[in-house]
Amino acid sequence: MCGIAGFIGFSDNLQHAQAANEIQRHRGPDNQSTWHDNYVALAHQRLSIIDLSEAANQPFQKGEHILIFNGEIYNYIELQDKLKSEKQVKFYSNSDTEVVLEMYNHYGHECLQYFIGMFAFAIYSRRSQTIFAARDHFGIKPFFYSKTPDTFAFSSELKTLYKLPGFDKSIDKKALVSSLAYQWVSGNNSMFTGCKKLPPAHFLIYTPEQKLTIKKYWHLDPSKTLAKKSFREVADLIAQSMRESVRRHLIADVPVSSFLSGGLDSSLISVLAKESNNHLSTYTIGTTASDKKGEAMPDDEKFAQRLAKDFHFDHHVIRITPDIVRDLPRMVKTLDEPIGDPAALNTFLICQSAGEKGVKVLLSGMGADEIFFGYRRHQATMLAQKFNLLPDFLKSLIKSIIEHLPVKVGKHGIRIVRWAKRFLGFAVLPFEKAYRQSYSYYNEVELKKLLAPSYWPAIDQVGMEHQVAFQANFIDDPVNQICQTDLQMFMVGLNLTYTDRASMAASVEVRVPFIDKRVIELAMQVPGNLKYYRNNLKAILKKAANKIVPSYIITRKKASFGAPIRSWISNDLKPLVDDLLSKESINQRGILNYDYVLKLIEDDRSGKKDNAYQIYQLITLELWFRAFIDDHTERTDIQEHFSIPHTQLSKNYQVI
Repeated sequence: MCGIAGFIGFSDNLQHAQAANEIQRHRGPDNQSTWHDNYVALAHQRLSIIDLSEAANQPFQKGEHILIFNGEIYNYIELQDKLKSEKQVKFYSNSDTEVVLEMYNHYGHECLQYFIGMFAFAIYSRRSQTIFAARDHFGIKPFFYSKTPDTFAFSSELKTLYKLPGFDKSIDKKALVSSLAYQWVSGNNSMFTGCKKLPPAHFLIYTPEQKLTIKKYWHLDPSKTLAKKSFREVADLIAQSMRESVRRHLIADVPVSSFLSGGLDSSLISVLAKESNNHLSTYTIGTTASDKKGEAMPDDEKFAQRLAKDFHFDHHVIRITPDIVRDLPRMVKTLDEPIGDPAALNTFLICQSAGEKGVKVLLSGMGADEIFFGYRRHQATMLAQKFNLLPDFLKSLIKSIIEHLPVKVGKHGIRIVRWAKRFLGFAVLPFEKAYRQSYSYYNEVELKKLLAPSYWPAIDQVGMEHQVAFQANFIDDPVNQICQTDLQMFMVGLNLTYTDRASMAASVEVRVPFIDKRVIELAMQVPGNLKYYRNNLKAILKKAANKIVPSYIITRKKASFGAPIRSWISNDLKPLVDDLLSKESINQRGILNYDYVLKLIEDDRSGKKDNAYQIYQLITLELWFRAFIDDHTERTDIQEHFSIPHTQLSKNYQVI
């Protein structure tokens, strides 16, 4: 795992590359190097995991090509053997880096069809002075780029680019609207008009004529199906595919550890990893008793510790007591985008703790919910279709009763009421809109009340983006329609984004065996009625796991990787809310309607509505503006302003 950056057309290309190595140092503390000629400067930050020798350092030069590569190719040994036997290639390292370069040498952009892994890389061809760059199939690794008529630059992080000369810092309105609606930035936009993201499963070519070409190299084939196989046969295929994926993801020249929440996904990954790894360290997030009083938090510790005991893991519990007022502004800088999911802070703290114990690689169960239909909102969307069949008078009666119920009494939240109110917010909508609203925090009317009129056209753009994704495939299979939409939007826009930024801020690589090309191709051949079987979420995955993990894990209620956000908003963050969302602050931006924001806060504090996540995102957005728009530090101060060494975020956690 590493960081990359490249610069073309600037008067001081090399200085920008050197600055990139400082800004992104946390992504590769083991080595920072540059390569340049009169045309381009390339920067690389290395976190050494495969082939720890200097022979694998980057930028990696061989023949006329120079490569900078972020990620891992899990089938690189197989590809190395192929190149040796079929192309008589001589290798000078034992790294997947050299394999990537040689695959490109011999297969051009078709090399991408062979890779199984996570990656973002760029190859410079000195003879033609072209850049070939690619991003992995599902967007696990980031790739930002910025183009003007005279310059081209790319990097692993937005903060490396946004102060470049000529960079357009005007706000991308669609990105801002989606960050409010979803609490993450959707699609291939960034918060700045002057920067885009290379889409997953795409490559780009940049030529000396300033021509930029972007093409898709892979897509799911919805015509392939396992419909003729039995429930047990499909489950066995999934179990075997996961076993092979985990085995691939264990390839490393450093120890590999695992996240362990005690839920199905991380438990399955950890148990499979233990089959091939006699010593496995696992890490679980815990919360304090005081935070649990404010809202129901999952009892991860109990389940994780029981599993760890049964399978002899070297287990660690990280009890979080973050200084959220101090840590939140720094996490906003780390994330590059206004992401309102506090799980990012959890991810950082767990990676930081593991990193202090010498861990460089952690396995994660991320992705299972997206591909196997595992979120409560998935189930709620399906239930909404049945709710619509009720007589109108009965629906009106239910709605009237629930609307008058409080979501909080004193300091204690009432989860069932929160869920019921949220359900009623989308239950009567058409299927596609109901699903979008199930994970949106505002409907279109509310967004128009929240935002200035100049942002209203972007509301329609956000809606159209979701509609296009939803209608792309599986139109006769609503369960897989939802799964493929999550793959295109929710997974890459939120989960993979915050995981990459937060983990790499702690110089730790997170690997995701469920988000594996072969696993996802198989999972999306599974008919929806096997994923959501007899109203059970992830039914086929549970069946696949029942011979691998204990029944107490499989039958455990669904829990999320969250944080006590309602407790924070009501207590620790309350003064920050009043400051950041003051009338003066909001009116100065000219983006939000202060009266509507005030009502959100008042309704939340009175217990009338649960607006904690909306409020958290609003303060996150304001902190982002203060970091990326209001900041006036010079280029030489970028490292000090943005680098997040281990000592800067609070160490308010206890490792047990």
